[in-house]
Amino acid sequence: MHHDPVIIYTDGSSRGNPGPGGYGTLLMWKGHVKELSAGYKKTTNNRMELMAVIAGLESLKKDGMKVHIYSDSQYVVKSVEQGWLKNWIATDFKGGKKNKDLWLRFADLARHHHIQFHWVKGHASNPHNNRCDELATQAADGGGLMEDEGFEMVDR
Repeated sequence: MHHDPVIIYTDGSSRGNPGPGGYGTLLMWKGHVKELSAGYKKTTNNRMELMAVIAGLESLKKDGMKVHIYSDSQYVVKSVEQGWLKNWIATDFKGGKKNKDLWLRFADLARHHHIQFHWVKGHASNPHNNRCDELATQAADGGGLMEDEGFEMVDR
């Protein structure tokens, strides 16, 4: 196990929910900082919060990392930390639980690391969270928005 934890700050936003959206992710490890963001034509706030986490995890090159994820999304943090996700996977997301595609993608990534979630208050004084918010909203308002395939598939 690598001792220095990777710190990942994440944020998602969508205009209209559903509407155009984006995510922003900040990775910090041993003094290195990497920023990720992308925008989608039509998505939801929860999907973008989740995409921010997935993007961060997908950019890790090694398995077995200790990862601290900071999110202002109760939905994301509680789903994982309170075991809701385990339950949804066990019951194949029955009862119309949303975002199955992204949750399964997350679960797959999570198996390879030691992940701890931390909830942070959104739009407060945390500069890293605020930076992610900036990245997310810039991406949502930018050009070249991608299709959020999973959203179109599931919710329409």
